[in-house]
Amino acid sequence: MSEYATVAAGCFWGVEALFRPLSGVINTAVGYTGGHTENPSYEQVCSDTTGHAEAVLIEFDPSQISYEALLRVFWDNHDPTTLNRQGPDRGSQYRSAVFYHSEQQAHIAQQLKAELAPHYQQPIVTEIVPASRFYYAEDYHQQYFAKRGIVAHCHAKLK
Repeated sequence: MSEYATVAAGCFWGVEALFRPLSGVINTAVGYTGGHTENPSYEQVCSDTTGHAEAVLIEFDPSQISYEALLRVFWDNHDPTTLNRQGPDRGSQYRSAVFYHSEQQAHIAQQLKAELAPHYQQPIVTEIVPASRFYYAEDYHQQYFAKRGIVAHCHAKLK
């Protein structure tokens, strides 16, 4: 039985590319969540007025990869101490966030945030909030790097 994780860590192209090849990840999709506008477009989200974050929805098999392991990849591959910014990308759509799908996921996310906090010189500003409606981004954004044969780009630390 698969489960879902939703995270935001800046430009969703690079974030999706981090998770897609992991063993146990069944599928990934990029989109928008956490905002107040219904069915937002990329242009609307980029205007920084919809409240949405560029996010990645990850379907995974918990018998092959744990939610905790996914979150460790998340925290290891972006700067969770910069508010509304990752690399050159600025705006609330680029915020660091975990959108949890269950109370167990919320607990794991809070526990990891507390565990990792001493390893940073600045406070972790990652939001940990309930998952809300996920709006899939336009088709050309899905698997953006894979479609273009790009190995690394954006701020994400592709390993």
